[in-house]
Amino acid sequence: MNKITPEHLARSAYVYVRQSTADQLLNNPESRRRQYALAARAKALGWQNVVVIDEDLGRSGGGQARPGFERLLAAICADSAGAVLAIEASRLARNGRDWHTLLEFCAFVDTLIIDEDGVYDPRLVNDRLLLGMKGTFSELELSILRQRSQEALRLKAARGDLHTTVAVGYVRGANDRLEQDPNRRIHEALSLVFCKFAEIGSVRQVALWLRQERIDLPTLAHGPQGRVVEWRPPRYNTVHRLLTNPVYAGAYVFGRTGSRVRLEAGRKVITRGVVRRRDQWEVLIRDHHAGYLSWEEYERNQQTIAGNANMKGAMVPRASIISLPPTSTSGGRRIFWLNKKGSNDRPLPTAACSTVCRPPDVTKPMSQSLP
Repeated sequence: MNKITPEHLARSAYVYVRQSTADQLLNNPESRRRQYALAARAKALGWQNVVVIDEDLGRSGGGQARPGFERLLAAICADSAGAVLAIEASRLARNGRDWHTLLEFCAFVDTLIIDEDGVYDPRLVNDRLLLGMKGTFSELELSILRQRSQEALRLKAARGDLHTTVAVGYVRGANDRLEQDPNRRIHEALSLVFCKFAEIGSVRQVALWLRQERIDLPTLAHGPQGRVVEWRPPRYNTVHRLLTNPVYAGAYVFGRTGSRVRLEAGRKVITRGVVRRRDQWEVLIRDHHAGYLSWEEYERNQQTIAGNANMKGAMVPRASIISLPPTSTSGGRRIFWLNKKGSNDRPLPTAACSTVCRPPDVTKPMSQSLP
């Protein structure tokens, strides 16, 4: 029985093209070519007007918002689609809600669904059963693949061998282990940040001091040449990330951030990079590699940062930091807190750092600047 009728051919054929991730777009061009080739198949089946929808390239079909899929549903409801073509059910949807909504709309307006295996009419019981099974298997396949990949990642992370990214100041060494970057300038710049924070006790004031002394910090950039270290003026977020990342205390951590799922306008919205509490970290291995500070120093830094955020730290009320010229003996700048509540605005030498962390001498290589 020929399921394609003149009524179907009088409307347009819609070819839906989708790949789930940006990595697939870069590395799997053949799949994309197969999907675009469905336009030629639609013309061979008799359709004169073929519309290609490819707005969802790089978008997951697991229930998130997809403008291309919404456009397809709108065309079906407007009774302008005679057929929907996709190489397989998983291209159209990876979740039951989208898949069965598509089937219902197609059945209402007599729209066919065509894949590489055949032509299906959602109004026919057998075709509807087969399409339902295809959608179920597509959703199950995604769940199985995700579960397998996540378990493999967790097993590798439990050994401390999973490194999705390498923090600035470290490089991959033998056997894919973390080693400190041999670049002396990078090592001393990072050490200076931890040293200054131990003296001042404020992330913001450390960042301000570094900018005042015109000391750039290393940051990572990824381009055509791969992983490259660039030197940029410090920002608060840059200093905060350095101080709160346990990798610099020689610890391996997996699961510091997670994702949060919420419903928005009936769609699943995933927020990634949500910071977790320490008791929620999945893996914590201390003394995993050489650190820039000890674990005890790292914990003290976290308590100081948390205290400052909660206004419970041992900071001078309404205080500001000033930097005086170098002394004749030490050569390092003197840091004082000014208590603006006092009547005399008397400098309080609570954070002097004249000899411990002098700013690098810009006239010398940075490897010679720290005592």
